[in-house]
Amino acid sequence: MSQPVIEVYSDADEIARQAASLFSGLATRSCQLSGRFTIALSGGSTPRRLFSALATTPYVESIPWKNIFFFWGDERCVAPDHPESNYRMAYQTLLTKVPVPSGNIFRIPAEDHDPHRAAKNYSDAIRDFFAPSPPRFDLVFLGMGADGHTASLFPGTDALRVNDRIAVANYVEKFNAWRITLTAATINDAHYIVFLVTGEDKAEPLKNVIEGDKLPDIYPSQLILPTDGTLHWMVDRAAARLITIRT
Repeated sequence: MSQPVIEVYSDADEIARQAASLFSGLATRSCQLSGRFTIALSGGSTPRRLFSALATTPYVESIPWKNIFFFWGDERCVAPDHPESNYRMAYQTLLTKVPVPSGNIFRIPAEDHDPHRAAKNYSDAIRDFFAPSPPRFDLVFLGMGADGHTASLFPGTDALRVNDRIAVANYVEKFNAWRITLTAATINDAHYIVFLVTGEDKAEPLKNVIEGDKLPDIYPSQLILPTDGTLHWMVDRAAARLITIRT
C-alpha cells in the first residue's frame, strides 16, 4: 500500500469543492476506461456540501451520470424518507438534481425490521452487481466521528472484527440502535478511499488515528488501509491542527 495522501484545506466548503473536482476526474476517467464508475457515499454535513457542489455547473453537465452507480457505506436503521437517513440526504441534495437512472441507485434496505437480513440483502445486491468479480468500489467517501469511528464501525463493536462479509448489521450501544455498514475489508478493497474530516472536535482523534499507536478497537478509522488503492485524507485546518504529517 502506498503512503496516504494528507491534504489540509481552509474549511469544509473548500473541501467540498476539491472533493467535487476529485470525484469528477475519477468518474470521467473510470467511465472512459471501463464504461462505469462505482461509488459508496457517506452521510454527514461535509458530504452534504459535496453533494450540493456536484449538483451545480459544471458538474451536472460534464460528469457521465448515466454510467455512475451509487451505493452507501452505512445507514441508520430507518426508512428511506426519515430525516436521519443517509440515503435521503444524498437523494435530496444530489440524486434528484442530476440525470442518474434509478436503476443505478443501490440504497441499503435499512427499514427492514431485521437488520441482519437487511445487511445480507445489501451484501447480495453488491455481490450480484460486481459478479463474477469480487466487489471493488472505484471510490468510497468516508467521514470520521469525534470518537474515531467511520462508516458505522464504532469503537468496541462487533463489526470491527468481521472480515469475511461485505456488509453487516452492527449494534451501537451508545445509541441503543442498529446500523448497517460495509465492513473494513470491503472498504479496503476500493481503488480510492477519501476521508472528509472537518471541525475542532476531530483534531485529537485525527492525530491519534494518523500518528498514534495502532488501536483500531478504540479508533476504528485506523482499520481503513486499502489493500491495493489510494487513501486520501481531506481535512480542514481545525481538524488538522495537531497533526505533523503532511503530503
